Amino acid sequence: MGPSRRRLGIYPGQVSSETPHDGDLLVRIGAIVFLVGAVATLATVAPLFLGADPLPSAAYFVCMLMGAGFLIAGAGVLRSIAAQRRQARESVAAPTVSAR
Repeated sequence: MGPSRRRLGIYPGQVSSETPHDGDLLVRIGAIVFLVGAVATLATVAPLFLGADPLPSAAYFVCMLMGAGFLIAGAGVLRSIAAQRRQARESVAAPTVSAR
């Protein structure tokens, strides 16, 4: 069995070589929290359209995760922007070495 054949069995798909940046984790967590809130919103609104009894108040509080997820993802985007600006400032401020 060749080495390339063994490597195919380790990962089911292609592996990304991109390293995570500042704020990426916050954006992912925010998206997950947002989706949980969106599903909760659909679950609490559906009984109102179907004529069933409304869900308890706790279900409506879970709907607020939608906004919380949006804020978490927004914080991740702002953190990413700040890191990119910092990196750009450092690259401009770094002295360039010219070859003579």
